[in-house]
Amino acid sequence: MGGKTGIILGGGTPALKRWAGGMRRRGVLTILWVAAAMLAVPRARADVAYAWGYNGFGQLGNGTTTTSSTPVAVSGLSGGVTAVAAGDLHSLAIRNGGALAWGANDGGQLGNGTTTNSNTPVAVTGLSSSVTSIAAGIYHSLAVQNGGVWAWGLNIRGQLGNGTTTDSSTPVAVSGLSSGVTSIAGGGQHSLAVQNGGVLAWGWNAYGQLGNGTMADSSTPLTVTGLSSGSGVTSVAGGGYHSLAVRNGGVLAWGNNGFGELGDGTTTLRTTPVAVSGLSSGVTSIAAGNYHSLAVQNGGVWAWGDDGSGQLGDGTSTNRSTPEQIDPTDLKNIIAVAAGAVSSYALSSDGSVWDWGLNGTGELGLGNYTNPFLTPQHLLPPSGYAFTSLDAFGSGDHAVATLTATPEPASLALLALGAMGLLARRRKSMANRT
Repeated sequence: MGGKTGIILGGGTPALKRWAGGMRRRGVLTILWVAAAMLAVPRARADVAYAWGYNGFGQLGNGTTTTSSTPVAVSGLSGGVTAVAAGDLHSLAIRNGGALAWGANDGGQLGNGTTTNSNTPVAVTGLSSSVTSIAAGIYHSLAVQNGGVWAWGLNIRGQLGNGTTTDSSTPVAVSGLSSGVTSIAGGGQHSLAVQNGGVLAWGWNAYGQLGNGTMADSSTPLTVTGLSSGSGVTSVAGGGYHSLAVRNGGVLAWGNNGFGELGDGTTTLRTTPVAVSGLSSGVTSIAAGNYHSLAVQNGGVWAWGDDGSGQLGDGTSTNRSTPEQIDPTDLKNIIAVAAGAVSSYALSSDGSVWDWGLNGTGELGLGNYTNPFLTPQHLLPPSGYAFTSLDAFGSGDHAVATLTATPEPASLALLALGAMGLLARRRKSMANRT
């Protein structure tokens, strides 16, 4: 067969050569088409949710209240999960366009009309479809549905944004934010939203975290000074007592600054936004912890603020009032960051996670309670999966993540065998024509 195939491909009449070349090209194209089709087949397992760390109120969602130092699957979320969010003692997810919640519910932050804790996901009332974004604070939750913002939970500081300070165990519409919202964030007891490129904030403001030049609480959204509609803001992050925003690729910060968490080289509280030193462009992700901050710039991670438990990841416990790059050798293809109370997380493009800082309740997911880690540690996903997103909260001790199934080695082997078989059949067919 090999000799005959060689004759067809290398000799014969011009017409025969043209026919053979066409067959060869069609064979290669067919193989490529089959390969692409096989790889495009939907994976057997869609995106799922995992969680790890402190679980005293069921915030890991696995049907227990047992703390876990390794990632555990969230019950009932075996597919269709597109986003997750972590609050202080509760968690949220979007599954097939609907919002779900689990964990502590003393303020009604699960949104199911009760104040009863749940260690498995429950549906958020009225948000069964078209939800595109979620976020959580200490005792409250937020969601974007059809471009408008809804909030539920504790409201003592006006963090629900509906013009009252009355708690609500079901979602209420946030005043003035019925459309055009593209990003939301929950701070300690304040909330943030990006609407048409501008930033609005509401809730607690004792440290200037609303960014409007005052220190007065507000139960309705107020425009952050200098960041009105059309300002080019793409994302926001809420810490325990401070806030961050990305505008045209640069980072701005405002609020508490006692540990340098605003990154402007001082420890001076700011009631309006200031530029974070050295991060004026190329920033694609931000996160705010209790007193520290993180950013991804050109695939690298930068950290600043409180470092008492190693949450800056630079091998020391020294606070920094300006950003410093963390471990550029390992953290060089990072696509997102998240911040816990005193822990930090970075999602790599290869589907793994790097994390560092406090680990007393296993919040780093490393299978131990070693405490603290002053430099980034590598957290691999469960076998057969890749991490696709993750979140933690600025005063919390747990993390949540979405994962997707990766192609099994057997699938790749079948692809190779299929291609080889197709080549063999093509050669046999061409040989039979000689």
